[in-house]
Parts: sequence; C-alpha cells; structure tokens
Amino acid sequence: MKAYRPLRTLALLAGSALLLSACDSGAAGGADPGRPVSGGTLTYAVNSEPVNLDPHASPQDVTALFARPVLDSLVSMDADGRIRPWLARSWSVSADGKTYTFTLREGVTFHDGTPFDAEAVKANLDHVVDPKTKSEMAAGYIEPYRGTKVTGPHTVAVSLERPHAPFLAALSTAYLGIQSPAALRRGAESIARKLVGSGPFVMKNFTPRKGAEYQRNEAYDWAPGTTSRKGPARLKGLELQVVTEDSARVGALTSGQVDAIAQVPPSAVRQVDADPRLRTAKHQAPGGAYTYYPNTGAGVFKDARVRRAFRDGIDFTTVVKELYFGVFDRAHAPLSPSTPGAPPVPRKLGYDPKGAARLLDEAGWDERDDQGYRTKEGSRLTVRWPFVQASGAREQRSTLAAQIQAEAKELGIELKLVEGTLNELIQRYSKGDYDLMDLSWTRADGDALRSLFHSDSIATPETFGQNAARYDEEETDSLLEEALTVSDPERREQLYGRVQGRVAAESAAFPVYVTNVVVGVSDKVQGLGWDPQAYPTFDDAWRAP
Repeated sequence: MKAYRPLRTLALLAGSALLLSACDSGAAGGADPGRPVSGGTLTYAVNSEPVNLDPHASPQDVTALFARPVLDSLVSMDADGRIRPWLARSWSVSADGKTYTFTLREGVTFHDGTPFDAEAVKANLDHVVDPKTKSEMAAGYIEPYRGTKVTGPHTVAVSLERPHAPFLAALSTAYLGIQSPAALRRGAESIARKLVGSGPFVMKNFTPRKGAEYQRNEAYDWAPGTTSRKGPARLKGLELQVVTEDSARVGALTSGQVDAIAQVPPSAVRQVDADPRLRTAKHQAPGGAYTYYPNTGAGVFKDARVRRAFRDGIDFTTVVKELYFGVFDRAHAPLSPSTPGAPPVPRKLGYDPKGAARLLDEAGWDERDDQGYRTKEGSRLTVRWPFVQASGAREQRSTLAAQIQAEAKELGIELKLVEGTLNELIQRYSKGDYDLMDLSWTRADGDALRSLFHSDSIATPETFGQNAARYDEEETDSLLEEALTVSDPERREQLYGRVQGRVAAESAAFPVYVTNVVVGVSDKVQGLGWDPQAYPTFDDAWRAP
C-alpha cells in the first residue's frame, strides 16, 4: 500500500502551485468576439518555474502545465470525471481488476518521427517506476504497477499487483504523459530540459527562469475524446513565460505584454475585471483544499478536545471572506467539492467560540497567564507551526497565518510560527516535530484522501508521506483500502464520505479555503480549456489579430 516519495518532494511542493469546474465563472473563453481564427502566438505568464520538465519525475503543477501541450496521454478525463479515449482507442479490465488491456490508436507519430505503438507504452510506464527516474509523484499514482506485456503492435496488457480503482484517472494526467521512447533513452538530464511527445505543440526550447516556446504540430490528428476539435491546434505558437512577482504579472497583462497570466491575486481580480480589454476565468481546484493539519499523534493536539476547540473557536469563514475578497470559498472538508468522487459535505463547519472555550476548560487548560494565554500546570497552551515565510507569499498565506494567529490568541492559544529554512521544515515534518502543518494538493480523484489520511502516508526520516495530521485510525485505513478495489463511482463516493465523516468527528483537519485558480485573460484570447488538474490548456485556444 505504500507509495512513498523522497523527502525532497516537500521542497518541490512548497515551491509549486499546489492546486489544481464547479465554480467556473462562465467559459474560459469569455464572450465570443467572432469566429475562431488560425495562427498567431499566445503568451502566457506563469507564477513559478519548473525545476524539472519531466512529469514522470517531478510533482510540480507547473511541470504538468509545461508538459501538457507536448504530451498526450493514454486516456483523458472530461469535466464530469468520466474517462474518455485518447491514445488508447478502447480498453477492458479483467474480472479481478488487476489487468488493463488497451487497444491503441494507429498512425500516431512522436515529434521526432518515432511511431507511437505498444512498445512506447511499455517504455513509458516502465520509465515512471524505474528507480533511476526518482519519481516524486507519478510512480505513486500507479504504485501497484507490475509490468506491461506487449500483445501486438497496438495492444498492451498492463498488470497490477492488486486492484487500483484510480488507475485510469492517473493515466489521464500529464504526469503519466507519453514521451518518445527515443527521447527517454537520452536520459534524465535531457528530459529535464526538453520534452518530446506526440501532442498538439512541439517544444522548441526551454530556458530556465525564463520559460519555454512551442510551435504547432501540423501533423496532429488524434485529439482526445474530451474535445470536439479535430486536427492541429489553432495557435501557430505558444510561449510560457516565468514571471513570479504577482504585481509584475498583473502589470504585464494590463500593459498588453502578455495575453494571459496565471494566479491573479484575489486583491487584483476586480482591477482586471474592470478593464474592458480583460477578464478573469475561475476554476475550482480539485484534490486537497488548503487545510491546517494538527499533529494528532503527539503534543497539545493529541487531545481531540483541543483540536475541536481550535477548529470551532476560530472564525475561518470571516477571515477567508475578508482576506480573499470572496474569490476563495471557505473549505468545510479536506476534499475540494470539485474533486471527481468527492462526497457531499454533510454539514458546514461553524464558529462556536463559547463551545471551544468549554472544551479547553474540560481539557484542563482553564487558567490564564499574564498575557491572556491558557495554561495547565504552569505550561502555556502553545501550538508550534513550522512556517517558511518565503513560500508564504503564495495566496497571501503569511497574511492569513497572522490573522489566524490573532484569532487563536483571543481563544487563549499561542499560535507560534516557528520560522526557518525549508530544509529545517522538512526535518521537523519527517520527525513529527510540530503541532500544526498547512498543505494543499491538487489531484482529480477522491483517492487524494488516501494520501492525506492513510497511516501508510505518515512521513518518517526515510520516507515522505502527505498525512500531515499523522492520523492513524484502523477503520479509516480500511475504508480507503476498500475504495481502491471498488469500480462503482457511487460506492467509492460513499466510502470517501465515511472517511471525511470520521476525520470531521475526530477534528483531524482544519479546512481553511478551497482554491479558485484565477486566470487573467486578454479579450483577444478565446477557447482556453481546463485540465482536470486545474490549469489552463491551449489546444483549442485561438487569438484574435
């Protein structure tokens, strides 16, 4: 069941846009200014830089963004979470759920002239799980993978050690995108700087800290089943530029230097929407909402009463609404509502400071020191939160932390931000030396809950896991494991609902907000799409002259 990654994953996640349809503000293309045109180059400014372009190795969302124009996948996922054909025309699953047999498209060619065939599929899946790839996430997505048998020029049988219901959803992501086998043979350093796939765009070049340039694949004729377009992309060229400063990115959009930008800050959304030449498009990110996770295994939050008091005694709803100008919604469960397979939230989390105070009294924190903090047997009620200020600029998380700190003080809790380097944070995380951690994680499948709450996902000094709550509960583990074996979507949703119910009952997570990915767009740009992982796609896009 283990699907661990090295601890350096945490460093990459902290620097990535960990995000990524239920809350779209209309179509990403906006008002239709006329009939689609072919040609032109679209320039899109992103807020972070890919450390490694190989999505088989890197977990960064921005890596998937850079890879998607180049790499097709075996299957695609539509807006409703249903799996559609792509490079695989059809597939079947064995009765025991351990073998997936794919019939592949014929006539597909990689950008280097290599033909796409069954051997290419085997080469890619084997590359993902090869220890030399040092996969930070993709290998975990298909952790039960045991091998691929080529049964014909365009048929393969993929074997798993055990049933794994999220397998097809994983194959639809850019992280399992299909690369040219010839390119894979050139080695990790080559793939890290240039991708070769069969997608609608060919990568011309990549310059670290600056971005990448792409040109249209004129031979493209195998678009996924999620689009009505056939044939090549409309855009002749695409440029992804790295502009990390929010103000610089917004300025580049308003001045016309770029056609679209990633991550419009909530404070700038009204400014962009008020400009008649511009608009914003919003898309709710699936997966793990931005959540504070208490260490349930040790320290002050080992007591469930203290956890519930913290969750219910802080007015998260008002803080989120005022800080983010209504752009982000308060989260009421660990899973974003837009996640395929996410169950309905049974009840919204409320604000009950009086009830929280009673819980703290019951837990023995019924005295106050001269600064107003609660104490027990002479010790102050202190919550240690390792926090890296350098990564706190994203979505104003440092400002949010300061406001939550003030709210906690009113409750009598000292929320202490333990500042340090990212390496120091990683060390604390691996040892469980903290009381609170914050995390969001984009994934378009309810199985995200397994990474967040299964006991196998608790980090150790040797292995990485995303169970920041260090939650270890046998029934929850059993429910998550059962969900892996269930192909019926309704049954999986019920199981995930029970998991979220148990987590809520134990106050093992403090959901904060659900991220809306906000893209700023020029009125000249139409047809932007959304990948299920919540970043824009460009294969249907066009730019008016």
